Amino acid sequence: MEQLHISTPLGWMLAQADDTSLLALRFDEPQTPPLAPHTVSNPVLQLLAQELEAYFAHRLTRFTVPLAGGEGTPLQIRVWGALQEIPYGQTCTYAELAAALGKPKAVRPVAAANGQNPWLVIVPCHRVIGSQGQLIGYAGELWRKEYLLHLEQGGIQTQLF
Repeated sequence: MEQLHISTPLGWMLAQADDTSLLALRFDEPQTPPLAPHTVSNPVLQLLAQELEAYFAHRLTRFTVPLAGGEGTPLQIRVWGALQEIPYGQTCTYAELAAALGKPKAVRPVAAANGQNPWLVIVPCHRVIGSQGQLIGYAGELWRKEYLLHLEQGGIQTQLF
């Protein structure tokens, strides 16, 4: 496994990958941020860095970096798959997501699975909102969720640091 800190407009993200897939991507504020990017030999991390740069520059709407599978409960895996089907720039509610999975009464378990997403930004859990349109429940903090939604809806022009 190799790790890489990636600077984004939302702060540092920590990526972990093996030779074939992305294991995790989360926001991380290291005690001492890397002073300069280092050369990464891992092809998955190389692709991830390129795709994140393109995403934040409005040139990418769907990630292709391969994700590790099987590291969750059956419900979590189904939720994470469904999240990837929410179109770029659009949102759905937790209730709509639960209904789409055929579990309309399982809003809380579906929301909990959404919150356990190991690939923030890549698997767009930020596109799920509350039933009244409110921003709730984002492991990367709500201000980042708001930023990502505005970015995808064309309201933010930005580049990586």
